[in-house]
Amino acid sequence: MIEVINEPNTDQEIFQSLSPIVRRWFQDKFRDFTEAQKYAILPIMRRENILVSSPTGTGKTLCAFGAILDYLIELSEKSQLEDRIYAIYISPLKALSRDIEKNLKEPLEEMEKLAQKNFGIRIGVRTGDTSTSERAKMLRKPPHILITTPESAALVLGSPKFSEKIHNLEFCIVDEIHALAENKRGVHLSLTLERLQQLSPTMARIGLSATIEPLETVAQFLAGNDRQCRVANVQYLKKFDLKVMSPLPDLINVNEKKLQEALYTTLDNLIQTHKTTLVFTNTRAGTERVVHHLKERFPKNYTENLAAHHGSLSKKHRLEIEDNLRAGKLKSVVCSTSLELGLDIGYIDLVICLGSPKSVARLVQRSGRAGHALHETVKARLVVMDRDDLVECSVMLKAALEKKIDRIHIPTNCLDVLAQQIYGFAIQRRWKIDELFAMIKQSYCYKNLAHHDFMQVISYLAGEFASLEDRHIYAKIWHDKETGDLGKRGKVARLLYMTNIGTIPDEAHVQVKVKEDVIGTIDEAFLERLKRGEIFVLGGNTYEFLFSRGMVAQVRPAPEKRPTVPSWFSEMLPLSFDLAMEIQKFRRYMQDCFENKRSKKEVLGFIHSYLYVDNVAAEAIYNYFWEQYHYLEIPHDQKLLIEHYSEDKKKYVVFHSLFGRRVNDVLSRAVAYAVGKLQCRDVELGFNDNGFYIATDRPAQILRAFELLKAEQLRAVMEKAIDKSEVLRRRFRHCAGRSLMILREYKGQRKRVGRQQVSSMILLQAVKRISEDFPILKEARREVLEDLMDIEHAIWVLQQIQDRKIEVKEVSTSLPSPFAFNLVLEGYTDIMKMEDKLEFLRRMHLMVLAKIGKKYPME
Repeated sequence: MIEVINEPNTDQEIFQSLSPIVRRWFQDKFRDFTEAQKYAILPIMRRENILVSSPTGTGKTLCAFGAILDYLIELSEKSQLEDRIYAIYISPLKALSRDIEKNLKEPLEEMEKLAQKNFGIRIGVRTGDTSTSERAKMLRKPPHILITTPESAALVLGSPKFSEKIHNLEFCIVDEIHALAENKRGVHLSLTLERLQQLSPTMARIGLSATIEPLETVAQFLAGNDRQCRVANVQYLKKFDLKVMSPLPDLINVNEKKLQEALYTTLDNLIQTHKTTLVFTNTRAGTERVVHHLKERFPKNYTENLAAHHGSLSKKHRLEIEDNLRAGKLKSVVCSTSLELGLDIGYIDLVICLGSPKSVARLVQRSGRAGHALHETVKARLVVMDRDDLVECSVMLKAALEKKIDRIHIPTNCLDVLAQQIYGFAIQRRWKIDELFAMIKQSYCYKNLAHHDFMQVISYLAGEFASLEDRHIYAKIWHDKETGDLGKRGKVARLLYMTNIGTIPDEAHVQVKVKEDVIGTIDEAFLERLKRGEIFVLGGNTYEFLFSRGMVAQVRPAPEKRPTVPSWFSEMLPLSFDLAMEIQKFRRYMQDCFENKRSKKEVLGFIHSYLYVDNVAAEAIYNYFWEQYHYLEIPHDQKLLIEHYSEDKKKYVVFHSLFGRRVNDVLSRAVAYAVGKLQCRDVELGFNDNGFYIATDRPAQILRAFELLKAEQLRAVMEKAIDKSEVLRRRFRHCAGRSLMILREYKGQRKRVGRQQVSSMILLQAVKRISEDFPILKEARREVLEDLMDIEHAIWVLQQIQDRKIEVKEVSTSLPSPFAFNLVLEGYTDIMKMEDKLEFLRRMHLMVLAKIGKKYPME
């Protein structure tokens, strides 16, 4: 049902199809069409479902709006324009909605000027920021084009008077679809689209995305199950000027002062030689740190023309920075992930990524913020800070230039979202249960929904679990099992639904206490990672985590113990699985080079032929791999290396499993759980994108525990491993909120996050007593294992080991190997100053070289 369009239409074919005014406007403004427009305008005019994938700045938005404006202008000319909504534009960001309104009104006004008449076409924005008076005004005079967000689109459907205006809707545009498809906002939207299609059977769905894979899957997500959808893949238009840069030729034999000086000199040189630069870091703390150091080191260069932009800043402050960037008042803006999506932020001629963006799609998305206009070159620099980063970014750059985009993960069968939407369906009208089930399965996200799970959600909503009433959870719908009918229950059903809709959970900081004394706060995402006995740093001191209740974490001082979880852990982006496998493949090629006794010159030649790197980077990569090979051996996609060493009376087992942090989260927890079952003891564990380690005070059967893990049993093992974990408790609250078991707002009162969490912990015990298979508990487990972690690829890894496609090799060393440096250093990162960390790495490096017996790699 998915068809990739191979041939674009010609300019002449499109011009012939347009009305005279729109044709003249396009000719005067652009003369010809962009490649994306050649593929998409005519299919949209024919009301075909279409996914348009094209780089930023190639006219995607005008593909959709050009065809829609043409249709509305033609209706206006014939005096056939009705008071109803013809098109809905759905964007993931409120700010993007404001941009589109501006960018849509401008062409319309220019067309009206050409025609010397007012077409009477109305454009309206409805988001969470829209006032009650503006909404009332829209009811009286509905916009012909409604610009909104996924949540507001669902609210519109829940309003009887407003939903009347959507009957016979003709176009639905989903912008930045990649930002929605990979999370529960997208799952929620997929059912909203089905509700819209019920009201308007001939509605065309139009998806716009800059960078996404796999296209056929995303097209199915857009169109729904068993529907036709065309795909316009226009990825090869723009020129790229992408480079990996290292502040210093040697990233290991260096002190902190020299590295920082080189880094900020490099950044300053890049910023000063360009008009406007966007610098991406991977954390909010990193954003603030870069701005502080640039202003401190180069006060003459950065007075009022440098700003930080991230999600912790107030909305007013962020909008002010965006306006100043558009107006050309800023030389540079440093941000975390907050400016990745397609906001119109004016002219940017350079993007700098400080550290790895962790996925090819994210690199291309960030890079596309520079050279936004059609014929401009996309210019970006990846500045690396260590050798792992250098290898990762070099392989990522190769993948980006060769158009190998990582595949996204689309959540499926989310029972909490399903419960919320079924409640919305019931409020809308009375349904036959089989009709409702069939409609839900039209959504790509629910095409494999089991009838049993569907009926369990219906049972929960219909109040069939009587014991839940003790927890003040009452029936929300009625269901007649004899007739198969269902509908809303209660006079306040609509109000409850409208005030609690959405998928984004309330978040808050967690207070950290030693008995009754508050010592600081941590993020919820960080608390999720902790289990009893974990050690972390707060305010310069180390603490041992005991337990949490509500939004309070109880700890005790642990001054002699080393941290096991870095404080920045929750902010780090995970490496994509596809990119991890590309890095592993490069590792294997390098292993082959050394095993085949290639000379240094030949290996450097291979590095240059395989990666797009300069001589300095190639030399650094060569040295890194040379050291690993001669000290131990190189792990890769066909060999999992398990490295044993001892330090400070502790025994460490390092798994060189470069599969990304989400996979290693699964594997490390599963091994730790298996060790606990085998020997009834807790172990220390740590993981990152490149692997994980297990540490014990006494000998433990870690390899035996790993061998016991089987692919077919991993999900069951992990469900037990997370059963009493913080991460399940937190995620259960999120799922309970989405499924309206816990109401965030009731009778005009907002329930604090702490109260929600306490309620959810009591509720969790209640639903476990009802059934371990209770739908919302089942969904919390699924979310942890499939969305937060990556159990599917973890199962794949174990299956590859069982099928002997991945060899497992055990080795013992007196020191961690070079590839293990960053992993074992993570425990120290919060108690060491930067200069101490670098000295630690340098000392380890020299000891490894001494073990090899040479100071430097030889020819």
